Amino acid sequence: MDDLRQIIDLIEAKSSRQLELKKLPYAKSSLSPVLSAKNIENHYDKLARGYVDRYNAKEGDPVFNEAGAFLHNLFFEQFQAPKSSNRPSGPVAALIDKKYGSFVAFKSKVLETAMGIQGSGWVYLSKSGELKTIKNHAKRNDIKLLIDWWEHAWYMDYGTDKKKYLENIWRIINWTVINSR
Repeated sequence: MDDLRQIIDLIEAKSSRQLELKKLPYAKSSLSPVLSAKNIENHYDKLARGYVDRYNAKEGDPVFNEAGAFLHNLFFEQFQAPKSSNRPSGPVAALIDKKYGSFVAFKSKVLETAMGIQGSGWVYLSKSGELKTIKNHAKRNDIKLLIDWWEHAWYMDYGTDKKKYLENIWRIINWTVINSR
C-alpha cells in the first residue's frame, strides 16, 4: 500500500508542477539582422510562451507542451548578438573537429541533416557529437546545440529560404553557453 501511495504522490507532484519560460538573456532586438525583433516577439512571446501557459493551465497535450517549453528554453538561451566571425571554441570546438574534421564540414552536415527533415522538428548536436533530430517536440537529455527547424523559426525573416536561416544562425550562437552544457 505504501508503494501505491508513493506512486500517487509522484504523479500528483508532477501534475501540479508549473513550468516557466526562461527570461531572454538579451534584448529582443539584439539578434537582428539574423532574427528580427518581430520574429523573437512572435516566437518567444507567443509560441514558446503558449507551451508554458497551456501546460500550466492543463490544456492540450501535457507531454507536447512540456517538451515545447523545454526545447525553447534551451534554444533561446544559446544566442548572443551577431558576430561576423563566430566560431566554436573550447570543448565544443574540439568535439566538432574530432567528429567532423572542421567547423565548415560540421555546418555542411547540419544543413544536410536539417534539410532531410520532412515537415517540422529540431536538429541538435548531442553531447557525444552525433547530429540528431527530434520530430515534433520531445525532451532529450543529451542536447549540446539546438536548432529549431519549425517554420515559425525562419519564415518571418527568411520566407522559404531555410538554408539562409541556417547559414545565418551560426552568427548568433553563444559558444560559451554551448560549452556549459
